[in-house]
Amino acid sequence: MVEEELLQYIAENLVNSPEEVSIRRKDSGRNIVLELSVASEDMGRVIGRSGRVANSIRALLRAAGPADERGRERRRRVILEIE
Repeated sequence: MVEEELLQYIAENLVNSPEEVSIRRKDSGRNIVLELSVASEDMGRVIGRSGRVANSIRALLRAAGPADERGRERRRRVILEIE
């Protein structure tokens, strides 16, 4: 849930049409797949030159990932797909 809220916040502040931002979450075993959809004219803003913005978003999602009660990282991987 934290990952979705973080992604929503980042995406809405990057694009020109924040009302067209939508996120779908798919849990598949040890992976969490987040599918981000934005308006076609905002795609470049979310991906960035050479994918730098998209890679930065992925790094933030990994850092905000779930931890167990001892503060150790869980073994669930967050995958970002941009459509």
